[in-house]
Amino acid sequence: MPVFYDTEIASRLMLGTAQYPSPRIMADAFRQSGAGVATVSLRREGAGGAGDGFWQMIRDLGVAVLPNTAGCHSVREAVTTAHMAREVFATDWIKLEVIGHPDRLNPDPFGLVEAARILTGDGFKVFPYMTEDCVLAERLLDAGCRVLMPWGAPIGTGLGLNNPYGLRILRAQFPEIPMVIDAGIGLPSHAAAALEMGFDAVLLNTAVAKAGDPVAMATAFARAIEAGALAHAADPMPARDMARPSTPVIGLAELA
Repeated sequence: MPVFYDTEIASRLMLGTAQYPSPRIMADAFRQSGAGVATVSLRREGAGGAGDGFWQMIRDLGVAVLPNTAGCHSVREAVTTAHMAREVFATDWIKLEVIGHPDRLNPDPFGLVEAARILTGDGFKVFPYMTEDCVLAERLLDAGCRVLMPWGAPIGTGLGLNNPYGLRILRAQFPEIPMVIDAGIGLPSHAAAALEMGFDAVLLNTAVAKAGDPVAMATAFARAIEAGALAHAADPMPARDMARPSTPVIGLAELA
């Protein structure tokens, strides 16, 4: 099982907590998925406020909590949100988002590195939401990050792994760094593909929360992630451009 900042997680699936039809369905989806981590937004919470019931539900699930800085478009916003989240959720973990464009929701790489450096200096354990760019990965590791979260595709699109070539290079260049595919996962097959490529976990929300049957979809993702991890461990055969017979040709009957 994956280890993030010296903490072993019971599952390779991380689930978000937004957009479910009801709190009960969210809780049922979590239980069926076996997810080991729940991502939460500070905007749903407030110490002693209206979010107490939701927060108690998350604690009752017995999963690790990963607060996020969703919706932050500047370094200042992200750093302030992270500090507030640490007080509310009592954890040094933070999923760092510094959004660079309001429509595409892609990360701002410059702001992301700057915010990561500030937060690791303040004692946070940062999970940066990033693209598959290897140079950006190096800068984030230099800034003190020990986990990377490359996107599969833009947030909420459900397109899957848009750039498998780039993701394979990223995975190969930093084999010792725990990596989580974050964003863009729309189907269980996308999650299985990420695990087959050697990524340590996937984080998703909308694919389960907005499914017609979120609990059934959570079950499907749990099985897909298990299959993907098993396939990676089994050392898949390399792809080939040319055909090769799977049955030996020696001993074929001569019909002349």
